[in-house]
Amino acid sequence: MDSRIGYDTDFLAWTEEQGRLLREAARERINTPIDWENLAEEIEGMGRSELRAVESALVRVIEHLLKLENSPAADPRGGWRRTVREQRDRANDGLQDSPSLYGKIDLARAYRRGSDYATEGLEQDRLPVGLLPTSCPYTLEQLLDVGWWPVNRHGLEG
Repeated sequence: MDSRIGYDTDFLAWTEEQGRLLREAARERINTPIDWENLAEEIEGMGRSELRAVESALVRVIEHLLKLENSPAADPRGGWRRTVREQRDRANDGLQDSPSLYGKIDLARAYRRGSDYATEGLEQDRLPVGLLPTSCPYTLEQLLDVGWWPVNRHGLEG
């Protein structure tokens, strides 16, 4: 029985395994003119790119959830909700393709970036700097849950 990770079941784990296997093959000194080390690095880089894409989507989800929760503005709310839905889909798709990404997501870093972007937008609504929590008030499960939305602090719907 082959216990190796499948390309179609977890892309990130596959890239990590293939990088490791390429390095092992290079140590065996197979007499083939292949740039083993750089090839292994490029394959692993493909996996890291998947992680960056998921984290980037989470940054946008966080940014717009913070705006939905804290902004008194009624107008842009529909666009913020649409952005959250689109980015949740992207993050969920990436995690479905590479389940091992769950354990690699740096939620604190994503929150720092998302809250920085949200702060810029909220300043336009004349909300004070420092209004947002210093650490992420949302769980990863909430960020990914297509049915979960924060309650607006000003009583606005949607």
